Amino acid sequence: MRFFEDIEIGQRRELGSFTFTAELIKKFAGQFDPQPFHLDEEAGRKSLFGGLAASGWHVGSVCMKLLVADGQRQAREAAARGEKIATWGPSPGFRELRWLKPVLAGDTISFQSEVESLRTSEKRPEWGILQARNTGTNQRGELVFSILATAFVPRRNAGA
Repeated sequence: MRFFEDIEIGQRRELGSFTFTAELIKKFAGQFDPQPFHLDEEAGRKSLFGGLAASGWHVGSVCMKLLVADGQRQAREAAARGEKIATWGPSPGFRELRWLKPVLAGDTISFQSEVESLRTSEKRPEWGILQARNTGTNQRGELVFSILATAFVPRRNAGA
């Protein structure tokens, strides 16, 4: 992971993609969002979605999984180069969660993250605060998911 000083507004990360199969949609829904249009193809066809739809929480969870995996990959690469690894802090929250189009069984969603703002924390100057727009786009190029995420990012020389 990068330090605050290494990040610029507009930097974009491709996080990877995920195919939402009927089996995975039903498994997630059965455990976390047991609504009929997430659990049954016929109910999905008769719904507003027109097909078996992934829970929005499923889509967001996949985005988070890919975001963390990409951060771990970056940390491994930095360690292999002998660089100091920045350990990011927690997120104070998210805003602007949008499920823009349904994600149906068989859809493959590609996820991205783009830095929208950076500032130093007033209360903790050893930390910076980053806001990034995380998005998901389906195989037809349609935006299906968007969220504005906030994270604490360590400053390289804070306290020095």
